[in-house]
Amino acid sequence: VQLVESGGGLVQPGGSLRLSCEASGFTFSSYDMNWYRQAPGKERELVAEITGAGGSTNYKDSVKGRFTISRDNAKNTVYLQMVSLKPEDTAVYWCNAKDDKYCLGYVCSWRYDYWGQGTQVTVSS
Repeated sequence: VQLVESGGGLVQPGGSLRLSCEASGFTFSSYDMNWYRQAPGKERELVAEITGAGGSTNYKDSVKGRFTISRDNAKNTVYLQMVSLKPEDTAVYWCNAKDDKYCLGYVCSWRYDYWGQGTQVTVSS
């Protein structure tokens, strides 16, 4: 299983970047795909998620209207289009694939949970 992110870099405030994550080694279209990020000194947080068929998306409140998650199941790739970037978007961004959710009481997890290596996004003038 591999998730390979690309597209990170340095951008000025107000700029745009598109992150890509190419997956291999599993049935991509069956998996919900997510983008997480972690800023220095902060906990990792979920930024955006998209279901396997791409019919449903969800976003962290602070990125709504600025970030768009999408996927191309024919290319086994998920994208995160980021516009109007702010310094507070600076973080390492990870691609994540999840499938087969199960819950024990109120605690839920996934039998399959894969991560990429991360890509740095820096928003600075």
